Amino acid sequence: MFYWLMKNLVIGPILLTVFRPWVRGIENVPRSGPVILASNHLSFVDSIFLPLVLDRRVVFLAKSDYFTGKGIKGWLTRVFFEASGQLPIDRSGGKASEASLNTGLRVLAEGFALGIYPEGTRSPDGIMYRGRTGVARMILESGAPVVPVAMIDTEKVMPIGSTLPKVVRPGIVFGEPLDFSRFQGLEGDRFVLRSITDEIMYELGRLSGQEYRDVYATTVKDKRPANAR
Repeated sequence: MFYWLMKNLVIGPILLTVFRPWVRGIENVPRSGPVILASNHLSFVDSIFLPLVLDRRVVFLAKSDYFTGKGIKGWLTRVFFEASGQLPIDRSGGKASEASLNTGLRVLAEGFALGIYPEGTRSPDGIMYRGRTGVARMILESGAPVVPVAMIDTEKVMPIGSTLPKVVRPGIVFGEPLDFSRFQGLEGDRFVLRSITDEIMYELGRLSGQEYRDVYATTVKDKRPANAR
């Protein structure tokens, strides 16, 4: 109920009116049934604008930090993410990664659209970085179609370190669904998982026009000052 009210009657109409996001390829997204929306990640607002332009609900796997913040800001963030159906995941690896995968598979089994960022974190500088193979496992184990999504200029709406958005018109480009049925049953093969992930990243780069670097974004972030991450 909260999700529907915020999207259709409260925040949604205001954001669509003020920012006027442009959209291409929305017909590539199935109107019902499970689907994985694999997107590049430029800004915190990616998870806001993507669901706004679709008629169906999108569930994101959000990092657990959003649910553990302190003070008023932390409480407000936690309430918003919980009420809007976002699911916390632990990115520490090992058993936590397996639990995250199972959470995503459950969302897909229930017939929802699952939003996921293969890079694992937002880009610190607008460059596209190497994708993590969890998305490939999810694709093969669920059998759900995957639609690549390119977010355009969202980092200009909410630059890293800013507290208030800037009125810049963002774009969302939905690519044609990618077919990985030829790899069915090979979810245990790490070379197959890397091949699938790289194909997704190539398509995202083609749709977004971003420069690509074959390193993980987290590696780049670890080398930057804390206030620039």
